[in-house]
Amino acid sequence: MGIKLSKGFLFGFSTAGFQHEMGFAGSEYNSDWFRWVHDPENILAGIVSGDMPENGPGYWDLFKSDHDMAWSLGMRAARIGIEWARIFPKPTIQVKVQVEEDADGVKRVVVEERDLRSLDELANRSAIERYRQILGDWKARGGFLIVNLYHWPLPLWIHDPIAVRKKGPEAAPPGWVGRSTVVEFAKYAAYIAWKLDDLVDVWSTMNEPNVVWSAGYFWIRSGFPPGYLDLRSMMNARKNLLEAHARTYENIKAYSKKPVGVIYAVSDVQPLRHDDAKVAEEYERFTTHYFFEALTRGVFDGLSRDDLKGKIDWIGINYYSRTVVTKRKVLEGYPEASVVPGYGYSCQPNSRSIDGRPTSDFGWEIYPEGLYNVLSKFRRLYGFPMMVTENGIADEKDLWRSWYIVAHIAQIARAVSEGADVRGYLHWNLIDNYEWASGFKMRFGLAYVDYASKKRYLRPSALVFREISTQYEIPDYLEHLTAPPRL
Repeated sequence: MGIKLSKGFLFGFSTAGFQHEMGFAGSEYNSDWFRWVHDPENILAGIVSGDMPENGPGYWDLFKSDHDMAWSLGMRAARIGIEWARIFPKPTIQVKVQVEEDADGVKRVVVEERDLRSLDELANRSAIERYRQILGDWKARGGFLIVNLYHWPLPLWIHDPIAVRKKGPEAAPPGWVGRSTVVEFAKYAAYIAWKLDDLVDVWSTMNEPNVVWSAGYFWIRSGFPPGYLDLRSMMNARKNLLEAHARTYENIKAYSKKPVGVIYAVSDVQPLRHDDAKVAEEYERFTTHYFFEALTRGVFDGLSRDDLKGKIDWIGINYYSRTVVTKRKVLEGYPEASVVPGYGYSCQPNSRSIDGRPTSDFGWEIYPEGLYNVLSKFRRLYGFPMMVTENGIADEKDLWRSWYIVAHIAQIARAVSEGADVRGYLHWNLIDNYEWASGFKMRFGLAYVDYASKKRYLRPSALVFREISTQYEIPDYLEHLTAPPRL
């Protein structure tokens, strides 16, 4: 009979500007990430790959043909990112807006229309026009469009990661460690809503803020800027990103009636042993649920923050694998949890996890039932509409991707059957992309990209995706892929 989804369920893809846009002369733009991956010391030390994003897949120029391909695969939804550093390559600090703040943080930012007109004088108009073409092309086909405002790169005048690493955030543009970034982000978001709202169905303020503060200031071997190990900076960035979402929510709402949410990296956190259950819960709250507790209950780090409460309409879930933890003291102020190697994201590439499950080219354990666990927990705790906004696998040989897709969509259907309000599934990715510090080595695409010619070639897994997306079900002849593969 097959595993069915409703006819209104949305299948699609997600993009990120830095990972997809560049590839042809004239499509480059500068940002903290651009400087970071070009830094000779980073390349020499192996912190980054040495691959250059300006040699990427070229979505900035090839968006129409990519949209053609997506449409042919039954994709009717897209999450497309806007790059802050493209829109405002030069500072916007001189445009003064009304700000209310105290010792606890930035409580209010008011961006009025006269401020937007001033920002319009500073904006890169050609970049705005190109984004209007990209978004408009998808909308003209009848597609559903989520626009995401921040997927990690910051303008250099906001964040100079090399200077931060060498001098500290007090002596350089500090990025999210600085409270002023909250204000500048709210201004940028208000401007984009003012300029592009007519094309948008749903807004996302940011993608995976938890990765930004944890990878940049704690997990520094990840290769993320600024690679500055400092718990105080991490905690400041963690709070400022949360406040930035809330202040951005308010300013988008001032110029748009569309739903506004956030996209979050969510792992299925599990205890290694029964007596690790409490520390697993604490770890999950510290990394994930603090954000949503603040936006739903108005509580952040034990403080009452009414200015944060009610600032969310929907939740985007990015899910790839689980995290297994055990009790171990790491740092003061950090949960007494240690991530256990051999599970989840902490496996060897193209191997087996301790549980005997296959791993990706990245070394991420394939654990589909974790997506069901995550969606079910978010349904119980928050009750908001959800979208799976990223799910995919680094799998150059396309060995596991078909099974990965079918197994994860089956877990979504399971959660939906129990009452989870999941509106769609956006695969990461339609095409191969520039994978941050790993460069071009990790290939997530349903379509293989020849980076020299920019040609796209569908992988077999793309056809499996199409079978599901066009029928709104996992047909019975694909149901065998919901079971773990035989190794």
